[in-house]
Amino acid sequence: MTSLLTNHAAMVALQTLNQINQSLNTTNNRVSTGLRINKASDSAAYWAIATTTDSDNGALGAVRDALAIGKSTLDVAYNGLETTRESLQKMKELLVSARQPGVNRANVQTELDGLITDMQNKAGASVINEQNFLEADSTGNTIKAVVASFERSSAGIAISHIELDIASVILVDTGANAGILDQSRTVGAAGPQQWVGSIIDIAGGALSAITDSADDLGLLENMIQAVDDALTEVISAQNTIGVNLARAESQEIFVDALMDANTRAVGALIDANMEEESTKLRALQTQQQLSVESLAIANAAAQNVLALFR
Repeated sequence: MTSLLTNHAAMVALQTLNQINQSLNTTNNRVSTGLRINKASDSAAYWAIATTTDSDNGALGAVRDALAIGKSTLDVAYNGLETTRESLQKMKELLVSARQPGVNRANVQTELDGLITDMQNKAGASVINEQNFLEADSTGNTIKAVVASFERSSAGIAISHIELDIASVILVDTGANAGILDQSRTVGAAGPQQWVGSIIDIAGGALSAITDSADDLGLLENMIQAVDDALTEVISAQNTIGVNLARAESQEIFVDALMDANTRAVGALIDANMEEESTKLRALQTQQQLSVESLAIANAAAQNVLALFR
């Protein structure tokens, strides 16, 4: 039976066309954005997980930047200690040469003065981001921390640090004269051969007054021992900085890998499969064309009733 008032075929064809158009819009959106889940209404659970993970990646990016700054600070301190080690080694060699009778110790003193001034200047210049580990106040807070990681668990978030106590690496102490270069050292038994003073005190004529007497030569040997002790402390300070520098570098690599893993996880949740979506798009376009033809045929069926009245 053909009805002029109710066209069942057209209604079915229109409903099918609407469904195809809806699927086509969804697929078009996925193809244009590259995302399978673009908003919470697409999948609330996956969208929430992906958004949280992406937010954590942003925090990890800040951690990576902090590690880069921390590495730079440690690098500057290490380089400052390295130049100081070289200068102390040169000082020890000069003092050993001054032990030889007949040496012009005034000329040796001039070289020593230059080395000591150079060490002090480099300690003061070892600054980055307003941080100086080599010229600092040991009476203040000597614990320096570098942000190392951002962690999320069921208990909440946590931020871990790489901590360094710079008390053992300070060369020039601005608070208590307890640095490697400015601390007072007592070397040798009490008497004329005992050396009392800091490495900095060797400047300004300490060597010029040395004669070839047994007491003066003994004093010179104890002075050499003081420089060697300072050299050992600088090597130990370099080891301390080096260990923390290696930790920062290792953590930076780990954070990069973790960010990559998070990015892959987010992609697995919300990224569209472009091969699949492009194939589906072509199929839906064909279905849309066929559905339009079907609707046209259904609408034309009513026109055939006119032939009965001719």
